[in-house]
Amino acid sequence: NLKDWTDGEIYRAITSGVSKDGHPFFPVMPYPYYNKLATEDVYSIIAYLRTLPPIQSTPQKSKADFPMNVIIHTIPELPHPMALPKPTDPDYGAYLVNAAGCKECHTKMEKGKAVGAPFAGGFEFHFPNGSVVRSANITPDRTAGIGAWDRETFIRTFRQFTDSAYTPPAIDWKAKDFQTVMPWIMYGGMTEQDLGSIYDYLRTIPPVATKVEYWSPGG
Repeated sequence: NLKDWTDGEIYRAITSGVSKDGHPFFPVMPYPYYNKLATEDVYSIIAYLRTLPPIQSTPQKSKADFPMNVIIHTIPELPHPMALPKPTDPDYGAYLVNAAGCKECHTKMEKGKAVGAPFAGGFEFHFPNGSVVRSANITPDRTAGIGAWDRETFIRTFRQFTDSAYTPPAIDWKAKDFQTVMPWIMYGGMTEQDLGSIYDYLRTIPPVATKVEYWSPGG
């Protein structure tokens, strides 16, 4: 419960991945990306967390297997905060892409290590029923990626999920309907300017012609 944590302890958890008692977090909490957030942004996150109503919860403690239980101690590091770019700054899109963790999920991984080109997709998410969803290639390749998308299409793809008329579809697990783990609704809450800046940055990365099979329904 964060009510017993100081602001400094929360700051360290977000930016360095170290808990109040000093143990390292598993990097599913993307602190290697938050490590670079502007200090004032992290302060704003902490201030927001302080406004949330308390919820009593006692989740089970996580336990990493060998060798991860050793490796995990080498991951935390001191924060390397960036200066907060202005929305008109050319680096603003890169800052948002880092903060949103786009590279983490849109890069193919094996045993926690990147084996695919950055942003070329293929990260696998396995569901209990055997189906698998894979992240999309978001490089500017015109065939395999999003190179054929214009700025307005990119923005609209996200913003449609925050439209008051949008209703999430029902999922039939037995039929192994297509699933997604992309947090569309959360990212759809970004401003059009922010989404446009992300699009502008993604247009600058090298295109990769890696085609991704987005969905395997399983056995």
